[in-house]
Amino acid sequence: MIGCLVLHGFTGGPYEVEPLAEYLKEQTDWKIVVPTLPGHGETLSLRGIKHVQWIEHAEECLKSLLETCDKVYVAGFSMGGLIASYLAVHYNVSKLVLLSAAARYIHIKQLFRDIGGLIREGWQGNLLENELYNRYKVKMTNTPLLSTYEFRKVVTIARPLLKKVTIPTFIAQGEVDGIVPPASAAYIYETISSRQKNIYYASRSKHLICHSEDKAELFDHIYHFLEDE
Repeated sequence: MIGCLVLHGFTGGPYEVEPLAEYLKEQTDWKIVVPTLPGHGETLSLRGIKHVQWIEHAEECLKSLLETCDKVYVAGFSMGGLIASYLAVHYNVSKLVLLSAAARYIHIKQLFRDIGGLIREGWQGNLLENELYNRYKVKMTNTPLLSTYEFRKVVTIARPLLKKVTIPTFIAQGEVDGIVPPASAAYIYETISSRQKNIYYASRSKHLICHSEDKAELFDHIYHFLEDE
C-alpha cells in the first residue's frame, strides 16, 4: 500500500490542500492523510502553541503511515512544505511535493496588487464575498504575534536542511502568489540535492495554489510525478 501525507500551511487547515487530497483519492487507492496541525483549522487557537508541536504532530502522522504502508509520499503547502522537507530528510519518505513552500516570504509587490484588488472590489460592493479578503481578515484578527515567530522558527530549522533533500521532488509555485514569491521555488530547486526534481509554475495561481483556476493541470502533473517509477 502507498501512503500520502498532505500538510497544510501556517494559520490554515486541511481546506487549503483538500482539493489535491480529494483528487488523489479519486485517482488512486492510496491511504491519504490530511492532519490538522495543533492550533489550526477552521477556528484558530494558536496562542501558546510552539513550532515543535507542529513538527511533532506531522512526525507522528508520518510514523503511522510508515508502519502500515510499503512506501510513503509527503506533500506540503506553504509552511507545510517546509515541514515536509524536514520529514523527507529525517524519515524514509519516497517522494516529496512542495506547494508554494515558504522558504522565502513575503512577495510585497504582488501582495499590494492583491490589496489593490480588494479595495476595488470594496468600492464595487463585493468585498465581503472575496475569499482572499475573508481569509486575510480571519488570519490577521486571530493570529497572535508570537505565533508568527514560531512560524519563523520552522523556516530557520527547515531551510538549512533543504540541501540534504535527495529524494525525487516536485516543486509547484503560483506566479501571482502574494505571500510566497516565485523566487522561493527557484531557491528550493537550486538548493535541494535531488537528482530528480521538477519545478512547475502555475500562471494564474495566487497563494492558495490548490484552489487556483489552473489546479486541474497542476494536480495532473503531481499525480503523474508520484505515479512514475
